Amino acid sequence: MTRASADAVVVGAGVIGSSIALELARAGRSVVVVDRLGGPGHGSTSASSAIVRFNYSTWAGVALSWEAKHCWERWREHLGAREDETLARFRRTGLVMLDVDVAPKAPTLALFDRARIPYEVWSPAQLADRVPGIDTGRYWPPKQLADDAFWSPPQGTLGAFFTPDAGYVDDPRLAAVNLTAAAQRHGARLLTHRDVTAILRTRNKVTGVELDGADRIDSPIVVNAAGPWSGTLNKLADVEHDFTVSVRPLRQEVHQVPMDSRHGTEPVVADLDLGVYTRPGPGGVLLVGGTEPACDPLQWLEDPDDAGSEPTAGVFAAQVTRAARRRPDLAVPNRPRGIVGVYDVADDWTPIYDRTALDGFYVAIGTSGNQFKNAPLVGRLMAQLIDSPEDTEYVGAHTGLRIDLAAFSRNRPVNDASTHTVLG
Repeated sequence: MTRASADAVVVGAGVIGSSIALELARAGRSVVVVDRLGGPGHGSTSASSAIVRFNYSTWAGVALSWEAKHCWERWREHLGAREDETLARFRRTGLVMLDVDVAPKAPTLALFDRARIPYEVWSPAQLADRVPGIDTGRYWPPKQLADDAFWSPPQGTLGAFFTPDAGYVDDPRLAAVNLTAAAQRHGARLLTHRDVTAILRTRNKVTGVELDGADRIDSPIVVNAAGPWSGTLNKLADVEHDFTVSVRPLRQEVHQVPMDSRHGTEPVVADLDLGVYTRPGPGGVLLVGGTEPACDPLQWLEDPDDAGSEPTAGVFAAQVTRAARRRPDLAVPNRPRGIVGVYDVADDWTPIYDRTALDGFYVAIGTSGNQFKNAPLVGRLMAQLIDSPEDTEYVGAHTGLRIDLAAFSRNRPVNDASTHTVLG
């Protein structure tokens, strides 16, 4: 058995954990990051569509994502990276959010006005003009392929709103690698292929972690950023008793189809009307993901390791055929091509950034699916929670927007305004 010590242990080397490690190390702490996989971003981060958007159901979600966008635009500066370091890049494509009753645009646009986020409201005719090849038909609600009504003609047309500053990060795993490298420049250490087997404590205070092989790291601070494995870590710490919002792992698939490049730069399209979203990708492909429509069973997992690595024909057919309904010129391959990931999902799809009843044990969980974009800010939020627990408001350095951290509390009321989908 070996025994080491650190000022803070971060469990999870995804984009969230790596950002937290960077900010804690910047503050002068000795930090150890522990991950059960082989390197930064190898878990759910690598399966992220890495979309940068601002449409959330809460002020905190909108303000956080708008502030984070400025970090992605200044990524090298945010990291303090060398000029010769290869970095993930933010691709500004804009995002089109189709009009649907389940996510009415008026509350979102009011939040945009408050945050001074630019947007355009499009009629169906403007949508057809701005996104060539799109079908503006209203097909709500989403339906299974086996439902005869799937092929029914549209009932009216849809408009949209467009946020020109949205887009995506072209390499989510590389973004985590970038954050880890920045943390290591400040002295952080990374341990890979290691499982946390116990959370150590004295009375009601955390004292460190035990790893497989009985190795031990003594530390007064432990941060749970374990993604889909976060619920298991909370059980080890025995901290779940006062959570009003719980998390659990959800299997998801994102598929790739050829994209017709004649249309030029393709925007991200959020289509709750048909239950999908699309995002351009490198090499002339379009990524197609789902928005958890009510007609599709959700694939909740007891163990994230049971997700498998291959996309399935049924999910592929459902998501890609829905996307092709919206984009009739879309080529649909005969065989599934894409990736499988596991989300760490909170009950209302809003993350938990908070301390816990165990002194020194913190959580940054429920983040998968819609928090990649906010990763640069999550590290700063968590560092503030740890360093200044009396400071319950975060103020964006780029935008000056004020964010009440109670919005991400472990014992907040469940957000009834949420779409209860990946869009939050």
